[in-house]
Amino acid sequence: MSEIPRGRSETHDGDAHLLRFVVDLPHPLPLVWAAVASPEGLPGWLCEADPLEPRLGGKVTLRWLNSDTEVSGRVTAWDPDVVAEYTVGPSHGRIRFHLEPGSGGDGSTVLRFTNEFRGSAEYRLDCLAGWHEHFERLAAALDGHPSDWTSWSRERWQHLREQYERDEAPWPKWEP
Repeated sequence: MSEIPRGRSETHDGDAHLLRFVVDLPHPLPLVWAAVASPEGLPGWLCEADPLEPRLGGKVTLRWLNSDTEVSGRVTAWDPDVVAEYTVGPSHGRIRFHLEPGSGGDGSTVLRFTNEFRGSAEYRLDCLAGWHEHFERLAAALDGHPSDWTSWSRERWQHLREQYERDEAPWPKWEP
């Protein structure tokens, strides 16, 4: 797909989904933290955050810059430099960024991301593709190339969506 590892998902009770991504980023933890947990960093790869009250129970509203999506909720976990978790709107559910130093001692960061929400199987694939693309944009933003949302198109998302769907297609039944 890309240098961002493929996301994984689990489904429970028919429509409860848990998406997981583990992304190794060759950037120091404070830089990655600022990108995932600050109103200044989030627009470069994901969305505007206004308000974002950086504390447990704080208010948060996320406005995607490539659509008219806006969701509001609360900060449901906050451990500076380690965990930022936002529970927002029914469609986006719980979004959790957990950071840890890379294992090589080279100043890199491992981002462990989870997203829990309810929705159809089709929406789950949409979200896998969407988060994958956003993590590609996070890597670019950390490299000094924040997203230009005015030139965003659905093309990359659609390509990723098709790959996730194809990867999950059942194997054809083998008949001797």
